[in-house]
Amino acid sequence: MRPGTLVIAIAAVAAVCSASASMQPPPAGGGAPAGGRQGGFGGFKQPDPIDFNEHDGWTSLFDGRTLSGWSGDSNWKVEDGAITVEATCEKPTGTIYLVWKGGEAADFELKMEMKGTGSINGGVQYRGWIAPKPPRPAGAGAGRGGPAGPCPSGAARGTPPSDDSELQWNMWGAQYDFDAANRYTGQFYEQSTGRGIVAWKGQIVRTGPGDTRRLLATVGDSAAVDAIYKPNDWNQLHIIAIGNQLTHVLNGRVISILIDEDTKRVPKSGLIGLEVEATGKLYTRNIWLKKLQ
Repeated sequence: MRPGTLVIAIAAVAAVCSASASMQPPPAGGGAPAGGRQGGFGGFKQPDPIDFNEHDGWTSLFDGRTLSGWSGDSNWKVEDGAITVEATCEKPTGTIYLVWKGGEAADFELKMEMKGTGSINGGVQYRGWIAPKPPRPAGAGAGRGGPAGPCPSGAARGTPPSDDSELQWNMWGAQYDFDAANRYTGQFYEQSTGRGIVAWKGQIVRTGPGDTRRLLATVGDSAAVDAIYKPNDWNQLHIIAIGNQLTHVLNGRVISILIDEDTKRVPKSGLIGLEVEATGKLYTRNIWLKKLQ
């Protein structure tokens, strides 16, 4: 598909996503409406409805009972059919990762369910790679930062795992962001590379060489985008990564798209993992992968 055609297609997606919920689909039956276009078009054929639980051709990455196939530190556990990780003031995790050991994925779809409590912030890493954390900015000092003094409970403030102990799992790269407070859920974030937030939730963004960025469209006003998230409940995350187009879907709605043409930065393949930071608890279940090449 030519670049110009792609832009038109993406703009069309945005228009559909921001349309009123009261808009009705064309009538069933396949015939052209009266006075409509003739000449063999055959009318509109309604697509099958969204089915998040469709798994034909997909591979399960989580058996619901163990962390078989995954690698991470002892903070990651399985409880009641979900992968869980909990961080508290007394026992902070810092920024840690659980890495799928099944190898790299290039073009793919990835689905899972997530929910969180407290101020937990996490996400799904994809097309990622393992590398040490980037150097701290000059003047930041050697400490790990964060609040000082005792915890609100009165107990001593805990120390998160050291960078060296987490090195084998430390991931860089693309992230579908997720947080319990819904400040960032669904945005395209890039971990450790310096680009940070590239496509905010609700945005369709194109990048170019030299980290240039252009907002192409939005998928709705901020209130409508925020309403897609389900607080204190399971949320359905869906990532579609095809070439340099990365689409994030939340609960059946497009929530951000990145068309990444900053070619020196775009990895064509990489690892899949889960990430967590801040305090609270993150739950993940029903993880399914469909490789497209």
